[in-house]
Amino acid sequence: MNRGAPKPEGPGIMKSLQNQRGLSLLGFIFILVLVLFFTYIGIKLVPIYLNHMSVMSEVKAVASQPGSANKPPNTIRRELLRRMSVSYIDHVEPQHITIERADQVRIVVKYDVQQHLIGNIDAIVRFNSAEPLRN
Repeated sequence: MNRGAPKPEGPGIMKSLQNQRGLSLLGFIFILVLVLFFTYIGIKLVPIYLNHMSVMSEVKAVASQPGSANKPPNTIRRELLRRMSVSYIDHVEPQHITIERADQVRIVVKYDVQQHLIGNIDAIVRFNSAEPLRN
């Protein structure tokens, strides 16, 4: 008595089962190209985010100084730009830094970074971060 699935008979059926297993060469190349593309994008964009983390580290250092909320805006901006210059941060210009005096005084850093990718394709990363100043 035959219990279970029927066995394929003939050489044509076995051959078609062998062709359906695994990843084809075209599929492998497609996946490889996709992985390489996203790796390339990551290599281009990760340094921008690391640079922004350095910017925010300098902003927090200036904002956490005692009495920084009472300093004139130009003094705060000049000190922040000096610290960024020492840290080799070159994406932030003086016009990107504003000091807002609403319910609390805070440093706002708003800037864009344009990174060339391929041919005539660029990526633009926009940052808008703020840090309250300490009294």
